Amino acid sequence: MKRPKLKKASKRLSCSKRYKIQKKVKEHNRKLRKEAKKKGVKNRPKKDPGVPNSAPFKEEVLREAEQRRLQIEEQKEKQKQAAKEERAKKRKQEKESGSKEKEPQAKKAREDNNIQKKHPEKKNAELRNSKRFQCAELNKVIDASDVVIEVLDARDPLGCRCPQLEEMVLQKEGNKKLIFVLNKIDLVPKANVDKWMQKLQQEFPVVAFKASVSKAQAKKNRIKASKEIYDNSSGAACFGNSVLTELLTRYAASKGGDSRLRVGVVGFPNVGKSSLINNLKESTACIAGVKRGITKSLQEVKISENVNLLDSPGILACPSNPAAAMALRSLQVEEGQESTQEAVRVLLKQCNQTQVILQFNIANYRNVAEFLTLLAKKRGFLQKGGVLNTAQAASAFLEDWSGAKLSYHCKPTDKQATPAYVTDAVIADMWSILDRAQLQTGNENTLRSIKFPTPANSISFTSSGPTRGLLVVSDIPVEKASVRPVEELVVEAENNNESEQIAVETKADEPEKVLSEEKTKHVQFKPVAVDNGSSTVKTDDDDAYDFNTYFK
Repeated sequence: MKRPKLKKASKRLSCSKRYKIQKKVKEHNRKLRKEAKKKGVKNRPKKDPGVPNSAPFKEEVLREAEQRRLQIEEQKEKQKQAAKEERAKKRKQEKESGSKEKEPQAKKAREDNNIQKKHPEKKNAELRNSKRFQCAELNKVIDASDVVIEVLDARDPLGCRCPQLEEMVLQKEGNKKLIFVLNKIDLVPKANVDKWMQKLQQEFPVVAFKASVSKAQAKKNRIKASKEIYDNSSGAACFGNSVLTELLTRYAASKGGDSRLRVGVVGFPNVGKSSLINNLKESTACIAGVKRGITKSLQEVKISENVNLLDSPGILACPSNPAAAMALRSLQVEEGQESTQEAVRVLLKQCNQTQVILQFNIANYRNVAEFLTLLAKKRGFLQKGGVLNTAQAASAFLEDWSGAKLSYHCKPTDKQATPAYVTDAVIADMWSILDRAQLQTGNENTLRSIKFPTPANSISFTSSGPTRGLLVVSDIPVEKASVRPVEELVVEAENNNESEQIAVETKADEPEKVLSEEKTKHVQFKPVAVDNGSSTVKTDDDDAYDFNTYFK
């Protein structure tokens, strides 16, 4: 049946019709064979009898046939030889082009320079990713801000503090205020949060905060529910935003004037700076995610009529910090300077092994490789052929630690002394912008509405202390440019061409030397001492195998 809008009818058949046709064909062939058998007709192929002996000029016919066969073979051999010569010629051309390889590189460098002149936005994109640019953007945020919010991860508040940044903010002109925001408090036991807030409030005002999971992240985590259920869920709920918004609005009103209050949000990567701004704005104004170093430049967001928030890149960690601080606060893994396995090893060293086993629900492990193997098996991280993907397991482990998923906590100690730049006058000045009792009431309400994990469900982590940061652009080493100057490439190409010519001349003389050496070489036999009195043969090699000695 021909279907509409098709040039040809479909050749598809139903199974019953196809089987019926096959049956009819078999019956027809069987009938034909039966009739042929009755008539005595056979369809066997006849064998070529060749030239009969009685045929005249038999020898000439055979000779012509042999000549034809030889001609065909000769023609095939010529074609094979021509193809071989063509391949050799192609290889020679490739070698010649390889000797002039540096010349195209210089040409390419010139083209790259022309492209950079025509399209400066590509160069700007490279600059945005440089460490110097991000450090300069962070300094811009601090200079432009009236109030600086330093976001701290509640799991390790001391490790998220940057003394260099705090001192810089206090030394800047304009009487800038510094406020701590203790984020991710839902991942730490309540008693631990209370202790840290009491300790931090001795220096600067502290606001307890819990950012909500974005709808994109909720979709990734397969939360499929109605809007009402999603808004009331623990992941979607945000706590502490009303306290912080009211605090900033009141300070902006007390300051007076037509100018807006500009609030800079600073901190190390993945402490929740962009998430904090999104929650105060109540919309996705800044890009946020589990990956570190997403924010590259300054971004200003209006959250009310008289308050603007400034998002900033993460603080660059100084390489002289301890290994645990670098694994959590730096971008070494993302930049390829450190392997994920090494970062996992450093973090596991700072934790209690029993708590890690209970948290990840795996068996006991002896080293990092075994831990990653067990974690990959537990989470089903497999490569092609069913091989366990330990690299993916290491990346997932680091994402859990830096993201808002894994519960771990650090206990505050009294050994940590108050920094020298935090004086009584500074503390009094910082608390002058707000009502202490009102802030304490707001924080208590926030803590009362959150469900905290128990100490048994949280990993105890040993903090390495405050993390030193790089805030001066001149302290950051200049990154090497990927494209070298054109003049350099041209000179190098000329030098390489000269060296290649010398190498070709020396290689041409080498075959003659090799042949002369081969002629002078003779086979040399190694003398073997034979003892007629015994059946063993002694050789110079002690580990030589002898049948009579070893087979008994």
